[in-house]
Amino acid sequence: MSAGASKSRVFVTGLRGIPDVMGGVETHCHEIYTRITDRNPSLSLTIIGRSNYVGKRAYVYRDICIVPLPTISSVYFEAIASTFLSVVYAWRHKADILHIHALGPALLTPLARVLGMQVVVTHHGEDFAREKWGPISRFMLRLGERFALTFAHRVIAVSPSIASRLKLEYKQGCNKVEYIPNGAPDFRNHLGSPERVVNSLGLERNGFFLGVGRLVPEKEFHTLIDAFIKARQELPGMKLVIAGDTDFPSSYADHLRNRSDDTIIFLGKQKSPTLAALYHCSRCFILPSSHEALAIVALEAVACGATIIASDIPANRNFALPNECYFPLGDADQLASLLKNVPVFPSQAQTAMLKAFDWDHSASQTLQVYMEIAVQTEAAESAISSAENSQFI
Repeated sequence: MSAGASKSRVFVTGLRGIPDVMGGVETHCHEIYTRITDRNPSLSLTIIGRSNYVGKRAYVYRDICIVPLPTISSVYFEAIASTFLSVVYAWRHKADILHIHALGPALLTPLARVLGMQVVVTHHGEDFAREKWGPISRFMLRLGERFALTFAHRVIAVSPSIASRLKLEYKQGCNKVEYIPNGAPDFRNHLGSPERVVNSLGLERNGFFLGVGRLVPEKEFHTLIDAFIKARQELPGMKLVIAGDTDFPSSYADHLRNRSDDTIIFLGKQKSPTLAALYHCSRCFILPSSHEALAIVALEAVACGATIIASDIPANRNFALPNECYFPLGDADQLASLLKNVPVFPSQAQTAMLKAFDWDHSASQTLQVYMEIAVQTEAAESAISSAENSQFI
């Protein structure tokens, strides 16, 4: 990436694709890479997506080349199969840097190194702690983490608690770890007429509580529903709205949807303008999860001016909300109490969150990682060339 050099080729894998693909990793990549291409046009950036999410034809989105590859539509094998093809594709197209996102895809880090690529891995959360995985899957995800810390040139952690644990647990790889957080999006352009949007959904401003996320056990929407049912007799007219869906059919999601009624509403997946209006007009946003890294939905909510109530897991404590905005994980009674008496979310807390978690800064830090790797690679190649030339002197 030095002056006068040809475009450095960065390939990205581990995600389903962008834009408008549901998921925290997908949102992260959308926010980071659109900003990187804006800042550094000398970078050639290719995101390798999955054809069952973004179609079968390659396309360009905001100067980013999106290349869809076929994969297996399976909750267990989709990510690893897609990443294997992506690593081979990046190698064949002479990638300078391969950036792998998430622990499952990180299992292919050794292959990428053997093929001679510089590798960056972003650790988006301790996926091995998710309730949906069995013992074998959890072991493999743990192995993906170990491979990332052993074989990648750099490891990015999206939360300070993850970065601290990695540095303590992997002494030999601790110097590779860098904390680069998720950020709060700028939703101002989406907030034209938020009341009109929520009214079209049969809702009223301050007349509903909001949860957003995939319908999977670790999001703890069952706890949120239990709490709302306990509280709603003292909250006449209030509704609970849950926006989100699943990638694959699941009995858990079916169980949640079966609990819907006139006051518990499932909206399915929603695009950014609708989500922005929901955040802005909600009585409060609730994040009841048992597992997160650094929840982008919470940052989206605060960017839209929403009050936040969250479970007291370490990942959510990273937001440094006022203590009264936290409740013990899985405690429906305590959450019900908070729904009946929503705590005040002071403006200074909102300002502090928006300052601490900024996509522009995170994109600059990620670009800096690429530049440092490029400089180190050039230096290593120069040293090798000098050594070879000295043999003939």
